[in-house]
Amino acid sequence: MSIISIKNISKEYIMGREKIFALKDVSININKNEYVALMGPSGSGKSTLMNILGCLDSPTGGEYVLNGTNVSRMTDDELAHVRNKEIGFVFQTFNLLPRLSALENVALPMVYAGLNKQDRTARAEQVMDMVGLKDRMHHKPNELSGGQRQRVAIARALVNNPSIILADEPTGNLDTKTSYEIMNIFEEINSKGNTVILVTHEEDIAKHAKRIVRLRDGLVETDVPNIPTKMALA
Repeated sequence: MSIISIKNISKEYIMGREKIFALKDVSININKNEYVALMGPSGSGKSTLMNILGCLDSPTGGEYVLNGTNVSRMTDDELAHVRNKEIGFVFQTFNLLPRLSALENVALPMVYAGLNKQDRTARAEQVMDMVGLKDRMHHKPNELSGGQRQRVAIARALVNNPSIILADEPTGNLDTKTSYEIMNIFEEINSKGNTVILVTHEEDIAKHAKRIVRLRDGLVETDVPNIPTKMALA
């Protein structure tokens, strides 16, 4: 069953008198519990596609059905609601609020979802334990290592039980050993039933996924199954 279905998606920008096509007639289906890497050089359209898949932007043309709902023509407010319910984001730069503790950062999406404080705290503690940070819950981000901060970001992405985890260059700021640990967490998340979409330009990171979609010049160049490989520690 498709959790993501995009048909003939295009995205164009007006630059002065010129039209720039970031995506041209892209069609992709992603099934529930798949682990997909989106790859491509700078300017290939992978960031634009990620923004559309993550309901951060809308396509100029085509149709996007997310978990049975057509989100192609939704308003910004409607997209924000879908994002909070369906998608957990993990970013290269962690995007944690510096004045909040790790636990408070993880609980934040549940504030927008309307949960009470007791339920928020209980669920946040649960996912902090899942990513191995139960003993760091009350630390601020600047008291944590890069790898620990990314674990907090992953816990925050998981906290609302989203349909999809969307990770944008999640190991870009991490050393090899820490990258290995973070990728193991994504494999574990996928094994428990989450759909994982990984955006990366690094071949060794993409090889963790079970399918690799390569973009070039706004088009899908290849879309092939992959046998995941473990990262070798340096």
